[in-house]
Amino acid sequence: MIRRDNIGDLVCTTPLIRALRQRYPNARICALVNSYNAPVLQNNLDLDHVYAYTKLKHRIDGSSAWRVLWNRIALMASLKRQRFDYAIVAGARFLPRGLRLARAVRPRHIIGFTEQGRGGSRAIDMAVPYELPRPLHEVEDVFRLLGPLGIHGEPPDMCVVPNAEEVRRALSRIETQGGPSGRFRIGVHISARKPSNRWSSDRFVQLIKELHSRYDADFMLFWSPGAEDHPQHPGDDAMAARVTAETQGVPLSPCATQRLDELIAGLSCCDVIVCSDGGALHIAAALGKPILCFFGDSDRTRWYPWKVPHVLLQPASRSVGDITVEEALRGFEQLLVQCRNAGRNLFGTEQPR
Repeated sequence: MIRRDNIGDLVCTTPLIRALRQRYPNARICALVNSYNAPVLQNNLDLDHVYAYTKLKHRIDGSSAWRVLWNRIALMASLKRQRFDYAIVAGARFLPRGLRLARAVRPRHIIGFTEQGRGGSRAIDMAVPYELPRPLHEVEDVFRLLGPLGIHGEPPDMCVVPNAEEVRRALSRIETQGGPSGRFRIGVHISARKPSNRWSSDRFVQLIKELHSRYDADFMLFWSPGAEDHPQHPGDDAMAARVTAETQGVPLSPCATQRLDELIAGLSCCDVIVCSDGGALHIAAALGKPILCFFGDSDRTRWYPWKVPHVLLQPASRSVGDITVEEALRGFEQLLVQCRNAGRNLFGTEQPR
């Protein structure tokens, strides 16, 4: 299974992997991904092995471009020697770059979407013509690639498994920073790659203070570290510092997630997640977390949290900046009602104030 794009896209492909394992319990099933999204599949019991290559834009250790390309060539040669029966080019629409990787592996069969007029489609001998019968979630769309193998129906849940040691570190950090370990904990992820999905620090501060007052909650604050003007990897250190400084007196654990496995572990320690559309949203959904999510100029039909309680706020302007704190608070209350109706008690034996 080849998926070379973003974090959320790979998370939305885990139901496909689960269905493959259920159908072929004794098969050798592997994934080829990139170094950026690979932690999504860490500890995934449906896979025998995860192979990862580094994209040039993801180099972080000073490796030369030649070294990165040489390692990729060596990896593809190793995969070719394994003589795979099938390679699935996972992703919506026809993906030329994914197809090139599949052809380099030299499997007996290649499964993938094809589109009329796109060169290279003939290399896909088990083709699924890309036509949307109706608006589909990313999970449902990619799952259609299993049709040539006779696998149909409702996709399973998404699956992300946190690293146990990273979870212990996250919980230890909470205790060190003075946060209680047994209370209702809300994870707030403030970073968003798309400008239309960004909310202001002032509104995050107001929301955190009001949620603490209403529910006696403590918080974990997540963000992408770095300076906001970094040309390759802009971050939200300055915004996180403002939120942390202006929520003094609220039990809040700042969590700058340098690595994806840190983010996965941290989110797993929370009872509810507040975030904008993006990779963190889909990780939280794969962890089974109820989610209050903000959508700007995003396709809510395709990217809503899959199979978990959620409230999705998207203003008519399609700019998250236009969502008010009052709307977010009402959405949070609606989310708690959903959870109660589903029999999920997020507060343990104690009820909020």
